[in-house]
Amino acid sequence: MAQAYSRERRAVLAEQLREKVPGLELVVDAPMSEHTSFHIGGPADILAAPAGEEALRRLLLWARDGGVPLTVIGRGTNLLVRDRGVRGLVVRVGQGLDGTEVSDSVISAGAGLPLAELSRLAAARGLAGLAWACGIPGSLGGALVMNAGAYDGEMKDVVKRVEVMRPDGTRAWLSAADLDFAYRHSALQGADLVALRAELGLKPGDRSAIEAEMAEFDRRRAGSQPLELPSAGSVFRRPPNHFVGPTITQAGLRGARIGGAQVSEKHAGFIVNRGGATAGDVLELIERIRAEVKAKFNLDLVQEIRIIGEG
Repeated sequence: MAQAYSRERRAVLAEQLREKVPGLELVVDAPMSEHTSFHIGGPADILAAPAGEEALRRLLLWARDGGVPLTVIGRGTNLLVRDRGVRGLVVRVGQGLDGTEVSDSVISAGAGLPLAELSRLAAARGLAGLAWACGIPGSLGGALVMNAGAYDGEMKDVVKRVEVMRPDGTRAWLSAADLDFAYRHSALQGADLVALRAELGLKPGDRSAIEAEMAEFDRRRAGSQPLELPSAGSVFRRPPNHFVGPTITQAGLRGARIGGAQVSEKHAGFIVNRGGATAGDVLELIERIRAEVKAKFNLDLVQEIRIIGEG
């Protein structure tokens, strides 16, 4: 567990950052509930949003040289932050790291770009291969880390290569093979690397047909997922030969509730925030689901959402 900084120390560190890293959006004691789709989470000591790649490089070097704990996040859509928050520096990759270039059927896009926006851009250019991503709320960077997917599509199907930044500020390109994509997995998970951009190889297609496919995916998602309530998406990875939602329903847990956290009545693979939920509520509910599914079906559910911070 990282050592907590005093209020005075946090102020000093923030002032150092303002001096050393120009063009930086900076918040001290930032409530992470305002930066996650779950609307849950204690404060980050310092939350920084770099305005570009040079600011990101300086942030990484500052944290490394100062021994400051570093956590990198995207749009916070697949994230649960524990109730005592996150120590050290949280870097949010978003605006300023979201540029795009299109050349023939290849799109180069920054890691901070929302994946749904990238999907719409591809459709507008008549490029097929990303229609499945039209309703995924996270960023491209998060999608690369998790090998995000939906409706029989995955990032591994379209990624040609990814540029990353190391803690020392240097860069490298990783091929699709280097990324070792698998179901909800890539080599970026747990790695000391920050995704900067990806080159995606798509195929020429009919814009109207692509947009019609996206509209159908949106309709299906709205009918099957609890989009009206805060959540972090699917909580668990799909076990071999099973579907998570029906399995949890068969275990009698659809609608189960602890505090403000509830197993969605619309899709039991989601946990939703009914209002005032704490990370502790969610974690306790996750453990209850795991225990009952294990007891009734001898299945070990593995969480898909990322959990960070101190409880």
